[in-house]
Amino acid sequence: MSEQGEAAAAWLVGRLGELEEALAALVEVNSYTENPEGGRRVGALLREQFMVPGLFAEVVVSTRFADHLVFRSRGKAGQSPLALVGHLDTVFPPGKFEGYRKDGALRRGPGVLDMKGGLVVIAWALKALAATGGLDVLPPLRLVVVSDEEVGSPEGAGVIRSAIGGSQACLVFESGRMGDAIITRRKGTGAVKAIAHGRAAHAGNAHQEGANALWALARFVDEVQQLTDYPRGLTVNVGRVVGGQGKNTVPDHAEADVDLRFCTRREGEELFQRCHDVATRAASGIPGTRIELTGGVAREPLERSDASAALMGAYGACAHASGLGHSEAPLIGGGSDASTSSGMGIPSIDGLGPRGKGFHTVEEYIEVETLIPKAQALVRFLASRAG
Repeated sequence: MSEQGEAAAAWLVGRLGELEEALAALVEVNSYTENPEGGRRVGALLREQFMVPGLFAEVVVSTRFADHLVFRSRGKAGQSPLALVGHLDTVFPPGKFEGYRKDGALRRGPGVLDMKGGLVVIAWALKALAATGGLDVLPPLRLVVVSDEEVGSPEGAGVIRSAIGGSQACLVFESGRMGDAIITRRKGTGAVKAIAHGRAAHAGNAHQEGANALWALARFVDEVQQLTDYPRGLTVNVGRVVGGQGKNTVPDHAEADVDLRFCTRREGEELFQRCHDVATRAASGIPGTRIELTGGVAREPLERSDASAALMGAYGACAHASGLGHSEAPLIGGGSDASTSSGMGIPSIDGLGPRGKGFHTVEEYIEVETLIPKAQALVRFLASRAG
């Protein structure tokens, strides 16, 4: 371990109160993705918390969500950047799940785990490094905090791509898992809307003149669900179906919303093609109907590579030195912004925030004592890359 890394790790000792105070301030403000005013307030707090010597802030204005944040350091000349990624938005609208609460060794509240806790870890790690040698002796840092991750980063993905291109590695500070397991694989996600068209007719007087769009869609639903292949990690879920206007009218329109999960880009492409094939077969069995599909990949999968495995090993050694676990997490079904960085060819690992459980539920919590060792693991890792 490097001299600066050990000095920065020592600097963090005894500062849990500071981290918790900063975390409580963030969690107390509702930053539901569709609450941009609250998100902007959290963004202002983050800009204060990331006022670190040698770190320069940029606000990327959004007209739909809260503004996105990009922080950069100059770093050592001739070295490739290191990327750190997080998000400030949370999943509960105002009034549903609010406030920061102490519960013994746990801290509860919306975003305490997913992922305001991870942002505080990054902020104090950078403060520690700035106080013990400075950021300019490290590789250039590129920190991105997006405001729309919980809805798939429709804007944030572009902000990330613009900010971290050419990075040697990307660390993502999503919810820390039990045992501090490091995430190297996430499923890709996709969404398909199936729209069935038919021909309306009176169900009593002209039934034979109609073409039942709902019947065609039902055939599609039945077959597309069967594309699920658990051993391969492929899942298809029809989560919503609407259609028709009443029992005495042959329906000429019906729609279904479909969720797709897959483990590799190639499998994702094949799965989408198979959905199209199913739509063609389903409609061909009901004369006068057709089914069109819209949608596509929402997030590419985070795929494990030799480079990301090596990155996990390097970070894991720093986690171990900080008293944390460093095993590899099993395949994760949900997506994150690590999929964006990985899709750029940047080795990426995820799940580096404080340890906890219950993200996306009102039971969300972290083990507060893991905030400091998580920050210590990060300072040790960043200092180890100084060259």
